[in-house]
Amino acid sequence: MKEAVIFWSPLAENTYLKTLSQILDRWTIKEAENFEAKVESLLEKLKIHKHLCPPSDKHKNLRRCLIAPQTSLVYQIKANVIELVAFFDNRSEHPF
Repeated sequence: MKEAVIFWSPLAENTYLKTLSQILDRWTIKEAENFEAKVESLLEKLKIHKHLCPPSDKHKNLRRCLIAPQTSLVYQIKANVIELVAFFDNRSEHPF
């Protein structure tokens, strides 16, 4: 089976960096590194198992992965490309 390609949308890049910045502001570099490791691990799994995470409740063409109790990733599948849409705080109002 051919691995999927990961594509970061501009919004995904922005929200990822914002989340990482918030972690660094509130906690230590160790927590930021743990978050980065969780994201990397998830992306490696998604390359092989595109449908790993369940569909979003609000948008069936999007899939939502829980990274940590506070943070989720939303992505969509386009042929053999996984497009990362956004990272968001689960405690906030969000469109996903």
